[in-house]
This record gives sequence, structure tokens and C-alpha cells, in this order.
Amino acid sequence: MKEIDKFPKSIKKAVRYIKQDASKEELKEIRKLIDYAIKLRNVRLD
Repeated sequence: MKEIDKFPKSIKKAVRYIKQDASKEELKEIRKLIDYAIKLRNVRLD
């Protein structure tokens, strides 16, 4: 089983988009959004 198979379908689609279609500018924005969401989640878990 691949590592990605354990994640929801939305994550799989997002990763596929990042690998195949995202422009350099979009990658920067996606990184900001994901980093921010992870940071917020970590704060809530502490």
C-alpha cells in the first residue's frame, strides 16, 4: 500500500494537482495555506 492511500480523497487530489498542474506561483500560495492550517491545528492540539 502506498503512503498516500491512508489519507482522504481530497488530500490525494491536492497532491496530484501539486505534482501535475500547479504553477510556481500557485505552489507558493498552496504552501502558505497548508503551513498556516498545520500551525493552527498544532496550536489547538497543545
